[in-house]
Amino acid sequence: MIVKIVSLFLVGMVVLAMFGKLRFPGQKRLAAAKCSKCGKYKIGKGPCPCTRGIGK
Repeated sequence: MIVKIVSLFLVGMVVLAMFGKLRFPGQKRLAAAKCSKCGKYKIGKGPCPCTRGIGK
C-alpha cells in the first residue's frame, strides 16, 4: 500500500513538473513590456520614467 502511495506521489510530481515547463501565452509580450535600462514594467505607450529622469 505504501509503495502505491509513493508511486502516485512521484507521478503527480512529474505531472506538475511538466506543467511548470510550459510557456504560458502572452509571456513574450510581458517580457517586451519591461524597460531595458531599469527592468521595471512600462505602463502605457510612452517612454519609461527612468529615461525621462522622473522616477529617481
